[in-house]
Amino acid sequence: MSTLNKLTLTKTHDYCGTREPKLTVVLIHGIAADSTDFTHLLQYLEGVTSLKSVRFVTFDLLGSGKSVRDDNLNYDYKEQLEALHNSIEALKIKTPLVLVGHSMGTFIAVRYANTYKKAVQELVLLSPPVYTEDNLADPAFKVAIKMFEEAVSAKNPKILQEKAFQNSIEKIVMDKKNYQNLIDLKIPAVLIYGDKDRFIGSFNYAGLLSANSKYLTTIKTDGRHGITRDKYTGVERALEGILYA
Repeated sequence: MSTLNKLTLTKTHDYCGTREPKLTVVLIHGIAADSTDFTHLLQYLEGVTSLKSVRFVTFDLLGSGKSVRDDNLNYDYKEQLEALHNSIEALKIKTPLVLVGHSMGTFIAVRYANTYKKAVQELVLLSPPVYTEDNLADPAFKVAIKMFEEAVSAKNPKILQEKAFQNSIEKIVMDKKNYQNLIDLKIPAVLIYGDKDRFIGSFNYAGLLSANSKYLTTIKTDGRHGITRDKYTGVERALEGILYA
């Protein structure tokens, strides 16, 4: 069977500290990454007594980690959402669902929640790189993208030539609807970001909160862009708030 007949993601982690979970959390990684980015966060969360009844699941997105790579893929929202939805459906979840996204994964989480409106109870968004349509048209944004690519290529020089990376930048990160999608959210979402993050455009957060004060909140830490320890307790508090609401 062709890998493109039914798009799915490779599941890389599925754990709950009890036999009957009360909440399912699916974590969605960012660009130029894979699900192993969540390893230390998961070790922390799964060691928290109050979260023992949470089922934690990770997948590799298309073109990343152990998931399919194919020259016929576009690595756009349509394909990533289709693969994510098929993979979530295969989990046969019987609990409320929370999506935790990091960086580009926050956009996929938001788009998924807006597409499958009854499927997701809440979002936890780590370092969402939020830019308006005007920002994207500004030459300064191209400089920021170049700076990001240089940081990525320093770790993996070959990644800049990969179709999955370039199309993810063009078709997801630079999508003009990302900002509006956050404004359109109709479920709670907490944006957790570091005040030393060079990539996220946090100057737009105030506008988002003003436009969607009913559903959006923020937690600022003293960290950078990655899934670092400064963000762990914010995720813990968010999940506890959902679990024990």
